[in-house]
Amino acid sequence: MSKAVWFAGVAAAMVMAGSAQAQDAQPQVPAAKPYDAAVFAKAKALQPKVIAWRRDLHEHPELSNSEVRTAKVVADHLRSLGMEVRTGVGKTGVVGILKGGKPGKVVALRADMDALPVAEQTGLPFASKVTAQYNGQTVPVMHACGHDSHVAILMGTAEILAGMKDQIEGTVVFIFQPAEEGAPMGEEGGAPLMVKEGVLKNPKVDAIFGLHAFPGPVGALVWRPGPMMAASDRYEIQLKGRQAHGSTPWVGIDMSSLTADIVTAFNQIAARQVNVSKTPTVLTVATLHGGLRYNIIPEDLTMTGTLRTFDPGMRTDVIARAEKAVTSISERYGATAKFNWGTPNPVTDNNRDLTAQMKPTLARAAQGQVKDDIDFIMGAEDFSYFQKEVPGFFYHLGVGNPKGANHSPFFDVDERAMETGVRAQALMALDYLKSGG
Repeated sequence: MSKAVWFAGVAAAMVMAGSAQAQDAQPQVPAAKPYDAAVFAKAKALQPKVIAWRRDLHEHPELSNSEVRTAKVVADHLRSLGMEVRTGVGKTGVVGILKGGKPGKVVALRADMDALPVAEQTGLPFASKVTAQYNGQTVPVMHACGHDSHVAILMGTAEILAGMKDQIEGTVVFIFQPAEEGAPMGEEGGAPLMVKEGVLKNPKVDAIFGLHAFPGPVGALVWRPGPMMAASDRYEIQLKGRQAHGSTPWVGIDMSSLTADIVTAFNQIAARQVNVSKTPTVLTVATLHGGLRYNIIPEDLTMTGTLRTFDPGMRTDVIARAEKAVTSISERYGATAKFNWGTPNPVTDNNRDLTAQMKPTLARAAQGQVKDDIDFIMGAEDFSYFQKEVPGFFYHLGVGNPKGANHSPFFDVDERAMETGVRAQALMALDYLKSGG
């Protein structure tokens, strides 16, 4: 997930949700639907299986656009449930189609499958020891963002709903998506590619739901209507100067000083040049790559980072200011610069009518442990590409408070939360279809 700067805020929001529930010893739970008892019982019975799937996937993580083993595990399971299964969607994605016993709308449920280039330090008996190629380097790989739990939850949800096929009034599409964390440089992938390849057509999806694991009270479900997670823009700046000995920087172009000025300028843009009281805005320099030896000023240096915004006009303004700053600073040093922007993620924007309609569903699934007014989240989700095509609702599942937040080498999931996740996804599909959309 492209979300590296916002976990503390999410955790705080979810802790607040837990505190609110602590003050209300009897949280309000809407009246149960006729199928609730069956869903709860089946989710409980499936929990050992869901845990086993999650642990297997955790031990065998795969990077974006390389989720070959994961896709096979998913496809084999969906086929065993008698579904129509499509593979190779968006490179390694898997789509399962479950046609209910009665006619109706089409709802999609999505889980992301990819892991991250992180060296796991959880000490779990099923911790990852996997390595893979990433940007030309051999790197450790870990499910440091909970995508292993997302896949396991949706596999469990698929098993429950397949067993209730005759009661389903419509069709459920299960989308197992690769490359949510971002396709490798120079490749397409993720939700944009799945949409491009028609994942929301044939059958035509009427609404889509997705969840994500985050630190917070176990089994809590939290979200906000409308814009919830920021738009993100990934950038790369290629700088070219003139190599020199470290003892004579005036003979060359001091790339370290040049990049320091760019970092300072970027910090000033976000803090002093745009109205951040309108909506949150974050411009981050994340990596600096250049040089081979301590006493040689390099000729080339590359900077990468991310821009997070909620307002389209502010996004355009910040991009223009960043490009102007890089150009002017580079020219002042006598260097040249090339600014490359990656494929953006739009704002994750929860359809307000859909969130209002489905709030009672999540309250039943979480037994009242819900919060629907969390703060804006500066992290991004490519689930937003699905929301641009059809009404969508993205929410977060509390998975306890691990030693490390998402994207940390210590990130772990309290597996008890997955039972709530299975209930939530199953009830979301059943309720939506029962309502006729």
